[in-house]
Formats: sequence, C-alpha cells, structure tokens
Amino acid sequence: MSLEPTRGLIASPTPAAQEAAAQLREMYHWVEPERADMIVVLGGDGFMLQTLHAMLERRRIVPVFGMNLGTVGFLMNEWRPDLLEDRISRTKAFAVTPLRMDAETIEGERFSLPAINEVSLLRETRQTAKIEVMVNKHVVIPELVCDGVLVSTPAGSTAYNFSAQGPILPLGSAMLALTPISPFRPRRWRGAILPEKSRFTLKVLDAAKRPVSAVADQREIRDVSRVEIGIDPSGTLTLMFDPEHALDDRIAMEQFVI
Repeated sequence: MSLEPTRGLIASPTPAAQEAAAQLREMYHWVEPERADMIVVLGGDGFMLQTLHAMLERRRIVPVFGMNLGTVGFLMNEWRPDLLEDRISRTKAFAVTPLRMDAETIEGERFSLPAINEVSLLRETRQTAKIEVMVNKHVVIPELVCDGVLVSTPAGSTAYNFSAQGPILPLGSAMLALTPISPFRPRRWRGAILPEKSRFTLKVLDAAKRPVSAVADQREIRDVSRVEIGIDPSGTLTLMFDPEHALDDRIAMEQFVI
C-alpha cells in the first residue's frame, strides 16, 4: 500500500504571501517542511532561490512547487489556491543542476558556494577588471578587460546573463554560457556557449589594484584572486510546473519577447 506524499508549506515574509499561506493551511493538510516529500513555496523568484539554497545547504533536496506572490515569478506558477492537490499531480518536473563556485581571496581565504542562476565576477571600483579566462585548464583569453564576466546555467540564462547580452540556453541543453559584462578588450568578443561539463578558471590580474568580487546568485565574496566554476551534479534540484506554464517553454519563448 503506497502512502500519499506529504507536503510542506513555506511562505516569504511579505503580507501577501503570509495571507495566502494562512488560506492554504485552512484548506489542506501540511507537515513541517523538514519532514515533507515536497514543498510548496509562496513568494517571488528571490524567495524561491533562497528556499532552494537552503535545501542545498542542508543537503536535503525535495521537489518544489512555487506559486507567485512576488513580481516577475519566472520560477513560479500562478497563484491559485483551489484544486491544489490535482494541480500538483499533473505537474511537469524539471531538473535544475546548480554551479559550484570555489573562490580564493587576496588574503588566501577560500569559499565554496552553489549558484542556481549564475556566478558573476564584478569590478569593485571605477577601474576596469582584468581577468584571465581559462576553460578546461587552457587559457582562452589571456586578458579580458571588462566590468566583469559571468557563467550562467540554462535556468539562469534569462536573468542577469540575458541582460548582459548573453544567449538564452534551452533547458536540458546541457550547455553553459560564458558572458562578458561590458567588455573593453577583446572588443569584439561577446562570449561563448560551452558544454556543461566544462570547468572555468577566472584569475584576477592585478587583484590588489583592480579588486573584483565574485557573486554566486545572491552571495558575494569580495576581493577574489581566483575563481573556479563547474556544474555540481550532487545538488540537482527538481522544480514542478503546471503543464501550461512549463519552465522549458517559458525559457524558449523569452527569445521572442520584444
């Protein structure tokens, strides 16, 4: 005899999300998120990323179904409280594999952080950054003079990456985008699309004079000297979407938004 999956509910602290959570608690049975087989998340994209990062940190990963009570809600489904159990039973699941950023600072400190959308290196002062770019231990650009550079997953390719003129990557493409941010030299280089198994090493040149920070989604490490980036299959996440609101279709259709 199979048991029904247990559901947990997590809501952002905004009044709208808290009001919606109170409504759902009266309509359905919930368990504590720590004991749930899947999680319903109420909020916006930022809160969804926060929830997914908390799962990665705890190393307890379960499927997630989000409902949008924020602004953009690209990672969320439409807020509809009725027939929620039926909706969840019909969802389309997508695997999202995060990046892992291993960063070393000028002072020799080391940090290892996951990134679901992208890892970006950004200049900290008015001076441009100078970055050596390596792919799979081969130097491909000896000196990239720029405001920064980022590595994006398909799930994050419509976010900061797209704003920096990077390509939209179809979900399931098994590719990563390497995108410069306001490149000055090489002036004509606009980035690259590479297999997800690729390993990136970004070395900051003249790091003391031209300081650079590294950001994994929302977490920033200041004054980095070297950053290594690659896919982390051990942290693969599962996002659930209504069939008419599937993530792969939304990402693909962003190419036609004017």
